[in-house]
Amino acid sequence: MDSDSKLWATLFCMLMPFMCNAAFVSAEEGEHVLTLDHSNFTDFSNTTSCRRVLCSMYEKAASILSGHDPPVILAKVDASDEANRELADKFEINGIPILKIVRNGGKNIQEYKGPRKADGIVAYLEEQNSPASAEIKSVEDAANLIGEDNIFIVGIFPELSGEEFDNFTALAEKLRSDYDFGHTLDAKLLPRGGGSSVDRPTVRLLKPFDELFVDFQDFHVDALEKFVEEASTPIVTLFNKDPSNHPFVMKFFNNPKAKVMLFLNFNSEHVDSFKSKFHDVALLYKGKGIGFLLGEIEASQGPFEYFGLKDDDVPLLFILNNDNQKYLKPNLEPDQIAPWLKQYMVKLLLMLPLILIHISDALFFKLQNADGNLKPFTKSEPIPETNNEPVKVVVTESLHDMVFNSGKNGLSLLVFH
Repeated sequence: MDSDSKLWATLFCMLMPFMCNAAFVSAEEGEHVLTLDHSNFTDFSNTTSCRRVLCSMYEKAASILSGHDPPVILAKVDASDEANRELADKFEINGIPILKIVRNGGKNIQEYKGPRKADGIVAYLEEQNSPASAEIKSVEDAANLIGEDNIFIVGIFPELSGEEFDNFTALAEKLRSDYDFGHTLDAKLLPRGGGSSVDRPTVRLLKPFDELFVDFQDFHVDALEKFVEEASTPIVTLFNKDPSNHPFVMKFFNNPKAKVMLFLNFNSEHVDSFKSKFHDVALLYKGKGIGFLLGEIEASQGPFEYFGLKDDDVPLLFILNNDNQKYLKPNLEPDQIAPWLKQYMVKLLLMLPLILIHISDALFFKLQNADGNLKPFTKSEPIPETNNEPVKVVVTESLHDMVFNSGKNGLSLLVFH
C-alpha cells in the first residue's frame, strides 16, 4: 500500500532525552513511533506531540498498531527544534503537545480529538482508519450505529454512486472527527424520520434535541457543511452536569456568534416558566446570528468566575456580543426576558453605521427612547464609599469619572496591583 493511502497520527512535541530517544528517519529497535523532522517529513507524512506520560501512551499505541492492516503509522516531530519551525507553522502548532491526523499524503490534516491513553488512541485511530461513512443495510445496522444521545448524519440515496453520493462522502471525510456518518438505500431503516421513503437524494441529520431530525437536499459540499453546522446546534444549549451536553456547551462557547445566557437555579420555583420563556425568545431570534444557552448555576461556576458574575444575581440574563461587550440583567423575572432582550436588539441596531440602515427621524428617536439605560457590564470592584485619602482608590467603574473626566489638567499616576 502506498504512503498516500496510509493513516498517519503525528505527535508534535518537545523531544527530551528522558522522554523519547528515537533516531531520526526511522524508529530504533524496540520502538514503533517514527521520529520525523523537516528533512524527512514528506517521506512519511504524520506528526504528534509529546510529554512524558503521553509519549509513553503513544509508544504503547504504536506498538499495538504496528501490525494493523491497513497501516496506521504513528510518528513524532520535535516542534522545539528551530529547523522544524516551517513544518510546525504549516500544521499551525501553537502549543505542545498536539496530535494531528494526516491522510492522503498530507493533503488532509485533522485535529486528533480522541482519548490520550493507549487503548483509547488505538480504538480511535482504528475507527478513523475505517470508511468515513458506514453503509446501513438493516434495522440492526441502524440500531448499532445510531445512538440516542449523539448526532448522526445519514445520506439516503437511490444508488450509491453519482455526484450527490460523492459529495456526501467528501463531507463525511472532512467532518469525520466531529460527527458520525452513514448512508443507506432505504430511509425506512432509520429510527427517526417518520418511517417514510424519500423521492430523491437526501441528507438526514438525527439529533437528541429539538425536532429530532432535519432533512436537507442541497448537495453542494459548502451548503452541506453549513447545514450540518446549523442543524447540529440546539436552539437552546443546556449547560448542566450531564456529560452528554458538554460537547454542545464547548461548541457554543467556541462559536463567534453573539451569546445570550440565562443562568438559573434549576431547583427554583419558577424554573419551568423561565425555560419556556427563554426557549420562545430563542426561537424568535433563530437564524439572527445569536446563540442561546441555559445554564444551571452549580455547573456554571467556570463562566461565572471568568466573566466576574455573582451567584446573588441569579436568575441572571447575560449577553456577550461580538465586540466582547457584556450586558446583564440580574434577578429578573420570566416575563422580563423578552422585553430586555428586545431592548438589547434595539441598542444593537442603533450601533450599526447609519449608512447601513434607512430609518426616519421619528423612528430613530423612538428607538433611542426604547434603548433606555442599557449599558455594557464591566467587571469591577465596588466604588469605595469613602475615598478621602491623598492617594485615591480607582476601580474600573470610577476610572472614567475620576481620571478622564475629572476636569483637572494635572498629571494622574495610576498604580495597578
